[in-house]
Amino acid sequence: MSKKLFSKAELGHLSKNKYITKVSEIAVTYSEEFKRIFIDQYLEGKTPREIFEAHGFSVEVLGIKRVEQSADRWKKSYERGGIIGLMDSRKDPSGRTLRREQSPDEIIAKQDARIKLLESQLELLKKADTKERWLVAKGRNLSKNKLFELIHEAVGQGFKRMTRYLCELLNVSRSGYYSYLKAADFRVERARLDAEDGALVKKAFSRRGFKKGARSIKMVLENEFDVIFNRKRIRRHMRDLELVCPHRKPNPYRRMAKATQEHRVVPNKLQRDFKKEIPGLVLLTDITYLPFGRSEMAYLSTILDGSTGELLAYNLSESLTLPLATDTIKNLMKQRRLKLHKKAFIHSDQGSHYTSPQYQKLLKKKGLGQSMSRRGNCWDNAPQESFYGHMKDHVISRNFSTLKDLKHEIDRYIRYYNHHRYQWGLKKMTPVQYRNHLLSVA
Repeated sequence: MSKKLFSKAELGHLSKNKYITKVSEIAVTYSEEFKRIFIDQYLEGKTPREIFEAHGFSVEVLGIKRVEQSADRWKKSYERGGIIGLMDSRKDPSGRTLRREQSPDEIIAKQDARIKLLESQLELLKKADTKERWLVAKGRNLSKNKLFELIHEAVGQGFKRMTRYLCELLNVSRSGYYSYLKAADFRVERARLDAEDGALVKKAFSRRGFKKGARSIKMVLENEFDVIFNRKRIRRHMRDLELVCPHRKPNPYRRMAKATQEHRVVPNKLQRDFKKEIPGLVLLTDITYLPFGRSEMAYLSTILDGSTGELLAYNLSESLTLPLATDTIKNLMKQRRLKLHKKAFIHSDQGSHYTSPQYQKLLKKKGLGQSMSRRGNCWDNAPQESFYGHMKDHVISRNFSTLKDLKHEIDRYIRYYNHHRYQWGLKKMTPVQYRNHLLSVA
């Protein structure tokens, strides 16, 4: 035994370690759990000093001689009697009634139960998902339901009279375990309801052939399935079912400082007041690029109603010349869904198509006013930019080999966008529904 005596400060430090059951000035009593851990890690090749320090012991406080003596004593005990040889057989003079000494058969039965439990735990971790394995690797325990499941499995393998022992091993309460057993029917029913709700969420997620986020799913469920789920519930089911909505990449222009030069080719009538609540008054237009096939490029020009978000007209072409924009205006005037307001005006950026004298002459001929964003400021036409962003999440133009196929898919998306895509900012209506709503209350 080491002759080192512990000071009061050292005694206080040692008594806080969960692997010490008793400590005095001259002696330390270690827990059986630590002895088993020591032997397991020693057999893996770790040194006694490394094992002690990894479990919260200060070798400077204990003294290296005491560490070496304990290690030597436990190794010899393990060689003589295995795990049972590590158990402390000394009497504890606490003044209380001593427990009956366990027979070798009882000790062996307990160790068998512990081994079975550890094997079940290992099998469970093999089947666990990546997140659960990460939690265990970080030192966090499995959920209590998982631990109760392990105990139930071990009890079912012939260890019915060792429930208390198994609960102690996993540091859970017996009452909690029995409550877990009583709630088995409730868990089955909850799992069944979750499966039904998950199926509804999955159905709404891919409704009309386009993937949606939690907000869109909520509106589809309310409007088309007459079911009301909160978004937290929808997101939980999306997470469980691994449903991922396409996300737009951040617009690099948002990182730019706001333009300070107020140069306007045509005055900015709009001033970002998109929602005038008058259908057919504010008409937003822009052009976007759509690569397709091996190396071909298509150009899409659109006109969007700023008040309702409805796509009123568009033109798809392989040419970026002026007719791309002028033909879009002609298509707008041909549409019969919405009667344009007498003061309707087109708002665009300062692109060469919109500053062209021919384009401006056409607008005057059709009785349309004109407004332009500030130079290099995409926020002045934000709803139109947003439409392109959402469209490109769903219409992957590079997947189409011909312009005809690409046009067919754009037609399909625009029908979906106008008639079936509910929008949070439109009182949870589709653009067409919101347009009819505004006209009815005008």
